[in-house]
Amino acid sequence: MTVFKNWSEIVQFTPQAIHKPQTEADLIALVKQCHAEQRRIRVVGAGHSFTRLIETDDVLISLEQLQGLIHADQTKLQATVWAGTKIKALGQLLANVNMAQPNLGDIDVQSVAGAISTGTHGSGVTLGSLATQVVELRLLTASGEIITCSETEHPDIFKAAQVSLGLLGIITQVTLQCVPAYTLDYQWYASDLDAVLNNLEALKSNRNFEFFWLPHTEQTLVKVMNLTDEPAKPKSWLRWFNENIIENAAFWGFNVWARRFPHHSKRIAQIVASLVSDGHDVTASHDTFATVRLVKFNEMEYNIPAEHFVDCLREIKQCITDHNIHVLFPIECRFVAADDIWLSPAYQREAAYIAVHRFKGAPHEDYFEEMETIFRKYNGRPHWGKLHTRTVDEMQVLYPQWDAFLAIRAQLDPDGLFVNDYLRPYILGR
Repeated sequence: MTVFKNWSEIVQFTPQAIHKPQTEADLIALVKQCHAEQRRIRVVGAGHSFTRLIETDDVLISLEQLQGLIHADQTKLQATVWAGTKIKALGQLLANVNMAQPNLGDIDVQSVAGAISTGTHGSGVTLGSLATQVVELRLLTASGEIITCSETEHPDIFKAAQVSLGLLGIITQVTLQCVPAYTLDYQWYASDLDAVLNNLEALKSNRNFEFFWLPHTEQTLVKVMNLTDEPAKPKSWLRWFNENIIENAAFWGFNVWARRFPHHSKRIAQIVASLVSDGHDVTASHDTFATVRLVKFNEMEYNIPAEHFVDCLREIKQCITDHNIHVLFPIECRFVAADDIWLSPAYQREAAYIAVHRFKGAPHEDYFEEMETIFRKYNGRPHWGKLHTRTVDEMQVLYPQWDAFLAIRAQLDPDGLFVNDYLRPYILGR
């Protein structure tokens, strides 16, 4: 039997069987068989979540054979794709028909279904998570039935399925609301943290804005993107050098050094801060958002109400200083529009996301515990694909539609075909 490992290798398990159905009909037959045999199923997209969402000792299904563009409606600017399609591949497929997704996250290795099911997001106060781009889902339930859901067809199932953690069934097809293909003017530059926080509202007026604060320094890396009519160009040499040499090769070496000698972290952080440079690119949208991520890490990310962002980040900064936490990874800060998706961390609130990371192999538990204490104070909701310790009782408070979601889950999967040991406490309260 094969041991499955997620991207960071913090999740490792051995399923009894791994299936990679090549057609939707094959997938339906497999689900019916598992249901009849009282097997348990989890589905993997790209294995990029840090939580144990896909862990199973029974049947693991990969959708890697169900990829590609099914149909593009250029009048409605909508694209229907197979759920296993990787976001990077989708960017080029849409560009070929002069369309694009309105927004993306900062990595593009996930599958479409995995990204929307965990609430994956990008940045921009006028832009929602990837799940807000979904206008229709084709959902395979535990009984083997296919349900098509949207805002007008089975709307309650749709609101539950947009961010579902794979608990309602298997998404086989996704229809996305796209926009005409566009080009982004992308600028990145170093800035003092206080300057960023004092100028936050102006920075948030950019179409896309995020920044990374380097602990033990006052340095940040700011990234802003805006629409432009300039023709798209290939990624610049400077961006390639920054992403591959500075942010990956050199940063990996610095982290190995800091993991071996934690007390050197502050000195190393100052060196890293000195390497932050300014740059500018004009590229097609699908070539702009994602960055190269070769240095492996574990991550916790929380959504907090945007109005609490500055206080929360300053408390994090003070906590790292007071507890002398030897962390080298920058803290990533983004802003996202509110939405109406039941289990979306941005449900009914303008949101700020703060992500903390720890180099693979370095102890993360104490650091993340300190950070989570602060996130809790500010009514934080965890990113579903990132490490956290929130309980079902807390989720019921954090998510007003929690019980409504569970009712839909019970309706579609009464026998718990898609429930694993990690998710069972959230479903059954134990």
